[in-house]
Amino acid sequence: MKLFAKITTLLLFLLAAVSCREIRTLSGESNKKPIQGSAYEVLVICNNAEWEGEVGSKLRELLEQPVEMLNQNEPMFNVLRITAGDFRHLLLQHRNILKVVISDKVTQAQIVAQYDVDAAPQIVLTFQAPTQQAALEYLNTNGDALLKVLEIAERNRTIAYAEKHNVKVLNDLLHNEFDIDVRIPKGYELRSQSQDFLWASYEFPTASQGFFCYSYPYRGKGSLTADYLVAMRNNFAKRIPGPSDGSYMITVEQIPDADGNYKPFAPLYRSVVVNGKEWIEMRGFWDVENDYMGGPFVSYTTINNATNEVFTLDCYVHSPKYGKRNFIRPLEHLVYLISFPKSAEPSK
Repeated sequence: MKLFAKITTLLLFLLAAVSCREIRTLSGESNKKPIQGSAYEVLVICNNAEWEGEVGSKLRELLEQPVEMLNQNEPMFNVLRITAGDFRHLLLQHRNILKVVISDKVTQAQIVAQYDVDAAPQIVLTFQAPTQQAALEYLNTNGDALLKVLEIAERNRTIAYAEKHNVKVLNDLLHNEFDIDVRIPKGYELRSQSQDFLWASYEFPTASQGFFCYSYPYRGKGSLTADYLVAMRNNFAKRIPGPSDGSYMITVEQIPDADGNYKPFAPLYRSVVVNGKEWIEMRGFWDVENDYMGGPFVSYTTINNATNEVFTLDCYVHSPKYGKRNFIRPLEHLVYLISFPKSAEPSK
């Protein structure tokens, strides 16, 4: 909870500099041209002096830091850098734009956010400061918030798409089985369903993007410990078959060190708040028992107060040839598409 509070505080601090007129929802109707660029790509407009100095170095450090808990190093954002003179034509329609302005005409360091300037759904951030030193100090304090704003813009695109294009049959099945309201984006197909369990995936020629949901009785705080959540994950993951007979998904609980010796490994475990509801987020890796497959997973677990059950959304990626970031990120956004009936919330 401390981590979530810190991020929220930084985000509010960043957005305090933005007027109400400039802040509007990404999912609103717009007659703008469609955005260009790939997901998690940022177009940075910055002159050579700033880009080759400490400001540029800090921006690269922030934007290109590795995504946590992936099998390989992948940056949080892919950075494309141009100068102001090259910012024209289709580049005006890029999805994520960060303008860097260092000028003595600026009175204070701040970031101003605008949406749908030349395309939709687009975010344009203008980072301005009177000096490079002031810019560097601002980034050192508010860098996490900058990343959060860009991530929210990508998340809102996923949510907006799912609201318009979703799989009704999966929505209905999840509602009937788990008493939740949800919008699963178009592309996912049902793979398996049994008592207290549903598995769906989005299959690509060289990758698989999937999730499975499950529930079990809540018997107090012990039902939400890290060890218990891993045990229950393994219990339900057995229902996801691997490529060979007798193979099935398991959670990685040991990893090799530099010498090839295996040592215990535990998934990352923390509390997050999504749409006002507290969840436990776990990030780790999965393997297939009796075969050779694996990849990253992220799960979200909470209590359904209406049924007094623990509910888990467990998401996984299999992409052995290419990057995994752009597959895992949309899966992370699925939890924002879930809501519980009012009867499922504790009375205040």
